[in-house]
Amino acid sequence: MVFHKSALFTDMTENYIEPCEPKPHEKVTIRFRTGRNNVDKVMICYHGQKVMMKKEAWDDLFDYYSYHVRMSEEILYYHFEVQCGRRSCYFNRLGVSAEENPIFDFILIPGFSTPDWAKGAVMYQIYVDRFCNGDTSNDAQSGEYDYLGKPIKRVEDWNEPPEPVDLGRFYGGDLQGVIDKLDYLESLGIDVIYLNPVFVSPSNHKYDTQDYDHVDPHFGIIVRDSEENRYSKRTTDKENLEASDRLLIKLIEEAHKRGMKVILDGVFNYCSSFHRFFDREGFYANSDMPYEKGAYHDKESPYRDYFKFEKEDDKDSYEKWWGYDALPKLNYEGSSKLYEYILSVGTKWVSKPYCADGWRLDVAADLGHSREFNHKFWQDFRTAVKEANPQALILAEHYGPSKEWLTGKEWDSVMNYDAFMEPLTWFLTGMEKHSNQFHEEWLGNANIFWTSMQTAGLNFSHSSGMVAMNELSNHDHSRFLTRTNHIVGRLGERDSRDAELGVNKAIMRIAVVMQMTWPGAPTVYYGDEAGVCGFTDPDNRRTYPWGHEDQELINFHKEMIRIHKQNPELIKGSLMKLYAQPFVTAYARFTTKEQTIVIVNCSDCIRDITVNVWRAGVASNTRMNRIMVTTNEGFNTDIVQIPVMKGKLEVSLLPQSAIVLKHKNKGLMRRRKKVINYMKSRKVIDGNS
Repeated sequence: MVFHKSALFTDMTENYIEPCEPKPHEKVTIRFRTGRNNVDKVMICYHGQKVMMKKEAWDDLFDYYSYHVRMSEEILYYHFEVQCGRRSCYFNRLGVSAEENPIFDFILIPGFSTPDWAKGAVMYQIYVDRFCNGDTSNDAQSGEYDYLGKPIKRVEDWNEPPEPVDLGRFYGGDLQGVIDKLDYLESLGIDVIYLNPVFVSPSNHKYDTQDYDHVDPHFGIIVRDSEENRYSKRTTDKENLEASDRLLIKLIEEAHKRGMKVILDGVFNYCSSFHRFFDREGFYANSDMPYEKGAYHDKESPYRDYFKFEKEDDKDSYEKWWGYDALPKLNYEGSSKLYEYILSVGTKWVSKPYCADGWRLDVAADLGHSREFNHKFWQDFRTAVKEANPQALILAEHYGPSKEWLTGKEWDSVMNYDAFMEPLTWFLTGMEKHSNQFHEEWLGNANIFWTSMQTAGLNFSHSSGMVAMNELSNHDHSRFLTRTNHIVGRLGERDSRDAELGVNKAIMRIAVVMQMTWPGAPTVYYGDEAGVCGFTDPDNRRTYPWGHEDQELINFHKEMIRIHKQNPELIKGSLMKLYAQPFVTAYARFTTKEQTIVIVNCSDCIRDITVNVWRAGVASNTRMNRIMVTTNEGFNTDIVQIPVMKGKLEVSLLPQSAIVLKHKNKGLMRRRKKVINYMKSRKVIDGNS
């Protein structure tokens, strides 16, 4: 008998674990798939033991084995051993293996679940100052205040590109602008809006928080204004702050009416030198409101221990984040009041009356001065936020291995650089995600792509992976469309127009196809869907081109988002690599009932390939519906039937193209218990069989 190792499969989706988010002490069914009548034994290996699994069900292609285990309060690590005659192999998260390696074990975390609404949700990231100006009366005015030693500037031309030093330049985008465009976001199919920081801050990016308790009036509403001390008046006046907070409430309420969620950006590693706790610029000391004195000017300030001063008598000896004078690092170890205050901020905005749906946490692993401390803080943060809003999502910005943070006690998931943005960028463009380098050996290298995706994916449990933020671009990296031109550089070294030279929309469309069919939460950076280009920060922060959008690209996004949302296997199904050769790859997203096959050719020539789709459960002799094809000429959603012969799909791929195919199984899975009961009722076997 031939041992069909390619038929072996399991993962951590609901097809193979039931329930896939178990509670402590709950009974769990774990399943494993083999070829039909193809193996002698399947054993699950855990806690130092090997236990025989029982054949539970079968269909025309596969047998399904199961085992029931009672969870404890500890993480369950497991893998499988399969025997066929004298031959055997192991199966772990990387697939078939000749030997056991616990590093690659499956992991099941009791008590860890992520919000159902976030699983596979389509997110949309908005850099507020550059999205839409809905209220010109709140615009920051040129010369209103000095930032980083220079007067700020109000940019009069919405379509003017950013400058190399851009932090003090304001275009006027605001929360009212987001409200005005909610219908547009709904028409795209967006489920979640992720807002870059909206709290009081002197910069356009607002990652240097001035006041965690209020929305910035330049994004909100300015009720009271004054030509004298204009910035101080605008950002410390109680009426302005409360009115701006109410506008955020309105935005979230309007989003919720449309079935959309809203998550906020939390920057808790450091604050702005403008912050009332620090007040280097003296805005709060000179305010009409009775604010406590800041730590910079007064050693007796109640906030002094919120910061770390190397020399008690030297006010400029404060610890700075990455050495930036404008970013004093918060000293959590030195102040329990600061610790509790930030926890209260975390709970405030996900509670009534604001009701935000979660947090994205900026450079979260760098919060304190030690890894141990950071773990403790984020455990307390999770406890506080989830008690306030059990359905709140907690996503972290993190580079590098994230497994230790995703054990169910801290973050729900991360911005998925390592297991999505970077490998996809390498494969389709050969570029580094900042457009700092081009490596020809990365371009079209399917082995690097899959090895990177699979090994980095080991950091995720199933619960974390389903809500991982899968982005092509964001505010910290070059626009994906710009990466397709293979031009290395950034603003200052190159003209902003260079970011638009020779861009390849066909490659962009392939990227979107993969983004919308990959496990996780596909996240669109505002303007990507409209054809916005840009080198890395700050050029990636161009304004949304209202009235000048690439409508074809917008329509393509709408269609791919529709496909993502209408096919449940793209939300909760398994992922399987089916084909990987230079410039060409194919994979399946599937359940036992439905299968989607994605085939990609990022080369500039025609490729003829054969894909073994039977491995994903596609019947041996059937037809698949092609529901999307994209080429260098455009895209088409007309349904075309493609035959599957003996479990194989033969396709001819046009240059720089992607195909999405759909199949539904008509055959029935037979379950052993039901078959035995039927046979007993027919007296084919006796009751002792």
